Formats: sequence, structure tokens, C-alpha cells
Amino acid sequence: MKRLLVVIGLLFSYHALAQPKECYMLVGTYTSDIHLYKFNFVLGTATPVSKISGLNNPSYLCVSSNGKYVYAVNEAAGSNGEVNAIAFNKTKGELKFINKVSSNGEAPCFVDIDSTGKWVSVANYSSGTLSIMKTNADGSLNESLQTIEHQGYGANVVRQSKPHVHCTIFSPDQKYLFSTDLGTDKIYQYPFNLTNEKPLNEENVTTTDIADGSGPRHITFHPNKKFVYLINELKGDVVAYSYNNEKLTELQTIESDNTKSKEDKGSADIHITPNGQYLYTTNRGKANDITIYGVQSDGKLRLIGHQSTNGIHPRNFAIDPTGKYLLVANRDSNNIVVFTIIKSTGFLEANGQVIHVEKPVCIKMTDLK
Repeated sequence: MKRLLVVIGLLFSYHALAQPKECYMLVGTYTSDIHLYKFNFVLGTATPVSKISGLNNPSYLCVSSNGKYVYAVNEAAGSNGEVNAIAFNKTKGELKFINKVSSNGEAPCFVDIDSTGKWVSVANYSSGTLSIMKTNADGSLNESLQTIEHQGYGANVVRQSKPHVHCTIFSPDQKYLFSTDLGTDKIYQYPFNLTNEKPLNEENVTTTDIADGSGPRHITFHPNKKFVYLINELKGDVVAYSYNNEKLTELQTIESDNTKSKEDKGSADIHITPNGQYLYTTNRGKANDITIYGVQSDGKLRLIGHQSTNGIHPRNFAIDPTGKYLLVANRDSNNIVVFTIIKSTGFLEANGQVIHVEKPVCIKMTDLK
């Protein structure tokens, strides 16, 4: 028995030692910089490592699955935007510019990369277009091989006079590229084939209509891949869908932004915990808060409550890989606030850690190796 207890103790110690205690955290901004930190899972603290400068509003980022490359948009309003390719030396903690190409549209606001690292997609908000471009072996980008322009408008004459592509995200099975269009109240689902010269099948695109005036912004997939959740910016609500046989079927619409004025809705981002237990959204405008939901077994959401972001104009936020912390980027108060996720309830508790950085708008986390 004594020997067994010793073995169990050694195994427990090995398991504890094997668990990573830190990850890298990248922060995109509305400045010329992308910041790199190390985030500690034990303490919930962030330590500055380095930054890359000389960019133009690198507001949204993605990291390749092998962790070697970062892709960031140059969100330039009123002119053609760009996408940057950046080498990520994790051993040295350095970011090094490789090249940039046109995004083939105005004000690119979202970028994603497929699991193979071969294709990068970008959403151009102001021009209502999405583009997809191929990477090279050194991580550099080629000019866009396919640009798709959406057509139409929505019910909100001020915000929806034309298409506004807001996100382009590859499905977990890599069979589709999903694109939300704030201007036309639609989700576009393009078949994706990474071996084709033009990988998106425009002829067989499927569209999902959203309620008039909703302004679809971002989507996230449940870890079990059976459910999809959409945050609507203009109406300030969340739509839950089942995702069966590669089709979206609406399950529920539930409020996110609970401010009374319809003109002051400004819901922004949406993410789910790694265990699929809780879902969170951010709301800007007068709300400046995070909405907390419990995720039920049927995919529907149960409203738990609201939590102030302790800042102004929260946009993107991130949940760390352990599911222990939620970090929210408050653009106009120039800070990132760290919250502990209470495992038993989903409530958030500020852990006292505030990262001061100018105009943060995007947070991405990746491992150290």
C-alpha cells in the first residue's frame, strides 16, 4: 500500500509539473503596435515581453496552428486595407515583420487562418468584401486569389445602407468559411476546399437570414461543434443555433445588451469557455459590461447576469486556455482587465490585475512552444 501511495504521489507530481503555467498573449491595438506578453495561469498576471511597431491599426490578429506566424490586419479607414505577415520566434519572444499585401477592401476588421496554415481570410468592413490569400513556406502572404463582394442592405438606414462584412471564420471541420455581414443581416456559409486555386465555392454558398436590423458581428462554435452562437451588434442580442448536417437551425434569441435605448446598443464579441459550460459577450455604448450565460445541454442559453468591464468601450476579449480567466480589452480606457471565472457559477471577479496598453482591441493566446 505504501509503495502504491508513493507511485500515485509521483504520478500526481509529474502531472502537476507537466501542466504549463504560462502562455503567450498578443494584443492588437488601434495604434502602430502589437504587444506580446506572457500570461501566468497560476497568478493571472501578464508580463511584457516585446512588441512590433510600424503597423497601421493592427486591430485584429490570428496565430497559425504551428505558432510560428501571426497575421494582422491594417484597419485603415477610407482607403484600401492591408494584411501583415509576422514571424513569431517563441524561443526569443520576438515578432518580426515579413511582408504585407492588400486586403482588397476597406477597413479590414477580422482575420482568420485555416488549420493547415495555407489560407488566410479577411473581412473588409467598409467595402463589404471578403478576401482569401495563400501563404508561402516562410509564412509570407501572396496577393488575394479570391475576393467576394456582398450585395444588399438592411433595415437600419444609418448603419445598414450597404454590406459590411464583419468576420470570416473557418468552421472547426474546415469544410466552410462562415462570414457575418452586419449590413445585410446574413450569415454566409461558403464551402471551402483548400486544394482549389480559388478555395471558396461562391456558387454553392448558403445564407442564413437574421432578424431585420440585427447587425450580425461575430460567431463562435461550441467545443462539441454541435452549436453556434452569434452576437448581433445593433440589436444587442445573441442567437443560438444547432449545427447539424452542416446546417444552422435557430434555437433561441436572448438579450445581451440590456440598455433601454435602441440607439445605444453596441454588442461586440462572443466566446465560450473551453469546457462549453459558460458563454460571454461584451457590450459597449452605455453598458460597458459583459453578459454571462450558462450553456444548457440542448445548446440554449440561460442568462446568469452582467459584469462591468471596469473600463470603457470593451471590444474583443479572450478566455485563457485553462478556462480560469477572462481578459477584456477596453479600448477607450486604455486597459485590459483580468477577471477570474468562478467555476461553480460562471460569475466574474476582478482579480486586481490591470494591463495598461494604448487602445487595445484584440487579445489572442497561444502556447510558449
